[in-house]
Amino acid sequence: MLDAVWSALALPASSLDALTQVGEGALPSSFPVTDLAAASVGAAALAVRELLLAQGAAPAHVTVDRRLASMWFSWSLHPVGWERPPLWDAVAGDYATADGWIRLHTNAPHHRDAALAVLGCAVSREAVAAAVSGWRGQELETAVVGQGGCAAMMRSIAEWQAHPQGRAVAAEPLMAFAPGAAGVARAWDWAPQRPLAGLKVLDLTRVLAGPVATRFLAGYGADVLRIDPPHWNEPGVIPEVTLGKRCARLDLMQPADRAVFDSLLAQADVLVHGYRPGALDRLGYGVAFRRQRNPGLIDVALDAYGWSGPLAGQRGFDSLVQMSCGIAQHGMHMQGAGQPTPLPVQALDHATGYLMAAAVVRGLIARLAGERGAQARLSLARTAKLLTDAPPQAQGGLAPIAASDFAAELEQTAWGPARRYRPPVAIAGVAMAWDRPASSLGASPARWPGE
Repeated sequence: MLDAVWSALALPASSLDALTQVGEGALPSSFPVTDLAAASVGAAALAVRELLLAQGAAPAHVTVDRRLASMWFSWSLHPVGWERPPLWDAVAGDYATADGWIRLHTNAPHHRDAALAVLGCAVSREAVAAAVSGWRGQELETAVVGQGGCAAMMRSIAEWQAHPQGRAVAAEPLMAFAPGAAGVARAWDWAPQRPLAGLKVLDLTRVLAGPVATRFLAGYGADVLRIDPPHWNEPGVIPEVTLGKRCARLDLMQPADRAVFDSLLAQADVLVHGYRPGALDRLGYGVAFRRQRNPGLIDVALDAYGWSGPLAGQRGFDSLVQMSCGIAQHGMHMQGAGQPTPLPVQALDHATGYLMAAAVVRGLIARLAGERGAQARLSLARTAKLLTDAPPQAQGGLAPIAASDFAAELEQTAWGPARRYRPPVAIAGVAMAWDRPASSLGASPARWPGE
């Protein structure tokens, strides 16, 4: 998988010799999840190494800890004296239909309302299960999605491969790059120990892949400013993914906030966004506007189901894509289980996040070579293909969490102190470290540092 990722980045193949994998064990799964974790984390760090070389730094070795990479694919933050909010809404989950299984994703209130409107039932798992049992999976998925909600019926890998969307995703590259225009390279205030220092990264992403990408970039010094609408919240994951970032709110339906966002966009070096295809266009911030406003922008986008095919643009999350593309069904079959068996972690999200970070760094390398900007597009479904196409990994489980797995200092988050795992990768002489603890959404003003 590392070879496949590195080939997609089109960076020198010889650089793979600079990476060493350490650590034992693997996440228990019918799929090579630990291999995916090590490959995606390693590729992102190798890309940073290439950037350092392009900046004139000496060659450095990269070491990926497979065990820590696997652990970061779960939750890297362990609260001390407080509890993390629940990850899932009470209604979210897998339900038996008249002909199989479906997953409802209801963490956002409007997604829950959409599902309940279709089902016409009370807000309880029992009521939802009874209502779902009378539906065929495809009909219910279509109805919930049509109502503005999020759902995915369970398919096998073979069914997904034969589906028009599965075929479309299979034809897409792992990372689709488009070069920017030629121009004068734009420098930033980097240092050998902080290669992304001085870069302004505008983060328009939500759970979970995009925030993982920008968390990685912040770890090497980037100034990440996350923008959310006024009432959005995702309490179960915010302490995990806002590490190193400043988080602000803007209402892009309001002229005053649009003016602020326009200014932020014009000054940004990087834009990372995870809105569905067409969503930014409807807000007036389509590709043409972004290019006009900031010709040198490195623009990296994510969606769930790919960028072509009949389901391109459908709302989706990691757990839904696992149902659609056959991962949950394959796990159920291999384990002889009586219900969908997903991956032990949300690996599609985490892996795609690191791949997005690698794509950003590739764009920075291109900038140093004289390009003014760059674009890249990725999807959870295409990352799923990378995983399902790979051979199984050795089993054995991971050793229990130990005190040595954590950073020496407590992280003073907005919710209280917490212990964070040590970084899963090391570039010799270049520390992955975050300048800010995790913070709540809207805790910072919507402006770049120094303004």
